[in-house]
Amino acid sequence: MALALGAAVLAAAGCAAGSVLQALGVRAGSGAAAPARSPRYLAGLGCDGVAWLLSLVALRRLPTFAVQSLLAGSLALTVLLARLALGARLRRRDTAAVLLLVAALGVVGGSGTGQAGPAVPAVPAVPAAVEVALCAAAALVLAAALVPHRASSAACAVLAGLGCSVAALGARAVTLPPQWPQWWRIALEPLAWAVVVAGVAGTLGYAAALARGPVGPATALLWSVEVVVPAVAGVALLGDRVRPGWTGAAVAALAVVVGCSAVLATSPALPET
Repeated sequence: MALALGAAVLAAAGCAAGSVLQALGVRAGSGAAAPARSPRYLAGLGCDGVAWLLSLVALRRLPTFAVQSLLAGSLALTVLLARLALGARLRRRDTAAVLLLVAALGVVGGSGTGQAGPAVPAVPAVPAAVEVALCAAAALVLAAALVPHRASSAACAVLAGLGCSVAALGARAVTLPPQWPQWWRIALEPLAWAVVVAGVAGTLGYAAALARGPVGPATALLWSVEVVVPAVAGVALLGDRVRPGWTGAAVAALAVVVGCSAVLATSPALPET
């Protein structure tokens, strides 16, 4: 469990570093194609990729609600890093939100229960109906993201959140081969493809949301959906458990995570990339 928790924290740090590096790359260049040639921008994309891989590691041992909440905490790190690296303005409410978010994430992390050891499967067996539902959901969100429409920025952000939620749930539920030499068999798992499809849908949806509206509200909606939907679905469908006696604290902490994420998403310190 400690390894998974560390992976989730590093994933959040990677997301934050990626956002700031991409912002630095955009500022340093000129022209539409300049960011793609910026070492900082490319390093930022690399940080995002590593963060995603680390989140997959965390999802194998931690409840989905714990991992997604910790990833939402990347907003706090982004705001703090932007203050140091970009000289961005930090409001008093941002400082309060960062402190509250850190405390809430501590509660969320403590309320999640990991598996006992290597002899116990990291994820309980998932019913076939749940696998089919996740695959269908991935296909639906991708279809919605690809079909031309005039949806608002808010609707696109919600769609992006749903795509990322399905990707997280699929990553937690997918069955991995017992030994690494057989990991090529993951390509035969429908849920593995559902993770990729849903991730693409989430990326397209968020890009559309940013193209049609400001980054703050879109990011707030994205993280709200990404925290709430996997939390509910993980407990209901994937056997995620809350530590005995911690249910009330976990629900309250999740609400604080969503609220603080909404505040930080409107911060002028949040880089726009």
